[in-house]
Amino acid sequence: QLVESGGGLVQTGGSLRLSCAASESIFSFNAMGWYRQARGKERELVAVISNDEYTNYADFVKGRFTISRDIAKNTVYLQMNSLKPEDTAVYYCMASAGRNYWGQGTQVTVSS
Repeated sequence: QLVESGGGLVQTGGSLRLSCAASESIFSFNAMGWYRQARGKERELVAVISNDEYTNYADFVKGRFTISRDIAKNTVYLQMNSLKPEDTAVYYCMASAGRNYWGQGTQVTVSS
């Protein structure tokens, strides 16, 4: 089970930190990451972190977002800085272990 938190409403240029708490050790998964889906658009990858801490980011968030993890808390984070209105979307946590597991999503709204 993956439970996201930390979404909300923020102004352009603001910051938010999303959290994804897993109900088991994050080492149970090959990788964990964040996706987002804006209204009327396809779900897209934002950032991913593998078990050996390799990270990968979508071009549109490089330099603004940072993915990290706390092994003791079984939690993955997404620090989002310099937010733009186009970052508005539902953000989903994903964990990969043979198949992908998804959280329920958390809304991020960036006002202009």
